[in-house]
Amino acid sequence: MNFTNITVQSSARLHMGFFDLHGGLGRKFGSIGLSLEAPKLVIKASAADALSVVSDATVPAAVISKAISITQQLLARLHLNDSFELNIMQHIPEHAGLGSGTQLALAIGTALSQLYGLNLTTTEIAKLTGRGGRSGIGIGAFDYGGLLIDGGRISSADNVMLTPPPLLARYNFPEDWRILLIFDATQPGIHGEQEKIAFTQLPVFSENLAAHLCRHVLMQAMPALIERDLTAFGHSIQTLQTHVGDYFAPVQGGRYASKLVGEVLQHLETVGAACFGQSSWGPTGFAVFENAHEAEKHMQQLKAKFADQALNWMICSACNHGAKLIGSSSVALTHQKH
Repeated sequence: MNFTNITVQSSARLHMGFFDLHGGLGRKFGSIGLSLEAPKLVIKASAADALSVVSDATVPAAVISKAISITQQLLARLHLNDSFELNIMQHIPEHAGLGSGTQLALAIGTALSQLYGLNLTTTEIAKLTGRGGRSGIGIGAFDYGGLLIDGGRISSADNVMLTPPPLLARYNFPEDWRILLIFDATQPGIHGEQEKIAFTQLPVFSENLAAHLCRHVLMQAMPALIERDLTAFGHSIQTLQTHVGDYFAPVQGGRYASKLVGEVLQHLETVGAACFGQSSWGPTGFAVFENAHEAEKHMQQLKAKFADQALNWMICSACNHGAKLIGSSSVALTHQKH
């Protein structure tokens, strides 16, 4: 079915860690991550006389600029006309380790695919927009939601991405568990060219340590999630966070990118929190609790303890479904440029 207007809703994701940064078996990276109910991205694309990108007043100019760039890139590569309007109604914070760029690209690509009747897959959109170079978590989150594990990308001598990493496993995250997000808006996470340079400066990752981390994911995180054992699941995530965070420390200034978030996470460790860490390059931190009551209790305690710090807090649940599409059906827009 084709549409004259389409609303796409997707949400942020946590990247909880890589488990093979060595790549000696022919694949490198490999990720575990989680789709979140919030923060959300909501865009609406409609048939119009000419291309325009509008937004809610709360959407930063940088997000609008990125949306324009992605849209123009897709129009050029797909040889499409530009007779539509894009409205950014909600956004995910940029450069916070929550996958905002990937979700924006996939949402815009999906909207265009629906409007023009192209039937593009999410993987095809990711390739067109240069997303999923190291991690497939954002793509899996857009398609399916839940707890996601990908197999990394094929290693090659020239370090060229051949295809986004394949999704190996996907599980519903326990409905009762709650995620506390810790935001530091005073500094952005590493991204873009800075991220690429960072990977070239890091030493070769230990093969034995990569094998150790893979074992933790396969033999601890995955069965623990199925058995709803937050302590065991958290132990696996902590193992990834510790080793990968220390490996990235030379380029991000420590195990955690944000000193303030790092202090919060260290405090959570002292009070016995089962699962916590930094998402991607940060600076956003997270902690997982058994239920909403525990999450709220810990958040209030943290707010009181870190009241003089420039931190923000949010409690959310996992998102166990993919992006939502809401549209009005009609004849597809004309594909070709005039």
